Amino acid sequence: MKYDPIPSVLFTTNRKRFVKEMLPNSIAIFVSNDEWPYNGDALHSFKQNSNIVWLSGITQEKTMVILFPDCPDAKFREVLVLERPNELKEKWDGKRLRAGEAKEISGIATIVWLDTLPGLLQTWIHLADHIYLDSNENDRKATEIKSNEYRFIEQMKDAYPLHQYHRSARILKKLRAIKTRHEIDQIQQAINITGNTFKRLLRFIRPGVHEFEIEAEIWHEFLRSRATRPAYSSIIASGDNARTLHYVSNNGVCKSGELVLMDFGAEYANYCADLTRTVPVDGKFTKRQKEVYNACLHLHNYAKSLLKPGITILDYTDKVGVEATKTFIKIGLLRSSDVKNQDPESPLYRKYLYHGISHHLGLDVHDLGTRTEPIREGMLFTVEPGIYIEEEKMGIRIENNIWITRRGNVDLMKDIPITTDEIERYMRHKK
Repeated sequence: MKYDPIPSVLFTTNRKRFVKEMLPNSIAIFVSNDEWPYNGDALHSFKQNSNIVWLSGITQEKTMVILFPDCPDAKFREVLVLERPNELKEKWDGKRLRAGEAKEISGIATIVWLDTLPGLLQTWIHLADHIYLDSNENDRKATEIKSNEYRFIEQMKDAYPLHQYHRSARILKKLRAIKTRHEIDQIQQAINITGNTFKRLLRFIRPGVHEFEIEAEIWHEFLRSRATRPAYSSIIASGDNARTLHYVSNNGVCKSGELVLMDFGAEYANYCADLTRTVPVDGKFTKRQKEVYNACLHLHNYAKSLLKPGITILDYTDKVGVEATKTFIKIGLLRSSDVKNQDPESPLYRKYLYHGISHHLGLDVHDLGTRTEPIREGMLFTVEPGIYIEEEKMGIRIENNIWITRRGNVDLMKDIPITTDEIERYMRHKK
C-alpha cells in the first residue's frame, strides 16, 4: 500500500457497530471482489470489496471476514480468512500478508487460511440460526455480471437451505452512511492531496494545454502524495465539453477565452475525495463567465445551508431547484412569465441544471446511503450544483465535501480556492 498505516481502531469500531445490529446467534460472512480479466492473460488492477475494507482494512484478494459474536469458542467470534502465502506466486505477484501483519492491520486476532476454511465454516454454520450474506445494494449499481458475492450466496443456500438468511446490505447502508471521526481523518487526507493538486493545476493551466496534460499533472501529484489512485476517472472538460457530465475523453485543447471544468479526487487509504472546480484558461474570468460562476457559487452556498439533519435529499433537491429558478431568472436564462406556466413535473431550471446536487461519499465515490430517509449527523455529502448553457457553450460546476455534525456542517474543502478572486490570484503565479 502507498498510504501510511491506519490505526486498527477504525476497523474494530466498524465491526462492533455491525455486530450490534445482528440478531442473536447469527453469523455474517463477507467475501472479496473478483479478480476481473482484462485481455489475453491480463487482469484489471484489483479493487477490494468496500465492505471488506470497512470491516478489516485488508485490500488483498481472496479475503473473507466472518463475524459470529455468539460462537461458543471465543477465538472464532471474529475471523479473518486469507489465502496462504505461496512462494512461487510471490515471485510473480509480490509478497502476500502474513498472519501477524494482517492482525496488526485489522485488529482481528484469529487468522484462518482459505484452504482450511471449509471444515471450520461447516461447524460454525451448524451452530448458528441466522446467516447474514453480503450483496451489492448501491442504488446506482448498473451491472449484469454475477459477482463473487452473488455466487457465494447461491453456494451457501444450496449447502445450508434450512437456515434463515438476511441481507448485510440493509445494515451496511445505514452504518456506512455515518462516518466516524477515524474515517473522516482518512477522507481529509484524500481531500488535502486533492486540494494541493488543484493549486498545482491553477499554476499549470494556460491556452494550448491539452486536457490530458492536466490529467497527467493530477496523476503525478496524487502518486507523489501517497494516494492509491484517483477515486474515479478524472473529468477535464474545456469549453463546450463541460456540458457532458461524465466527459472522460480528455483529449481536447484548452483555448483562450474558454473555461475548463475539472472534476477529480484522490483515493487515500481506500477513502475518496470528490472536487469540482471551473477555471478560466486565460487565468481571468470574463464578465459573463464571472456572472454565471458567481450564480453557481451562490447555489453551492445555498445548498450547503440546507444540508442539515432532518431534511431528505429529495426535499433538499427540490428546495435547491426553487432557488436555481430564481437565480437563472437573474442571470437571464429564464423568464418569470415562462416559469409561471411551467410544468411542475418538468421545471424549466432543469434545462440548465440537469443532475442531482449531492450524493453520499466515503469508501466509494457514490457511497452507500439512503435518499428517502432524513439526513443524520455523521453523514458525508458532496454539494455540486452546476449551470450548463448550450447557447453559450459553457458549463460550470462547483463541488465541495460536507460532513454533517452536531455542531453544524463542516466543509472539509474550506481551504481549497473557490471564489473567482482566489482562483485568479493563484493563476497569476505560473510555474
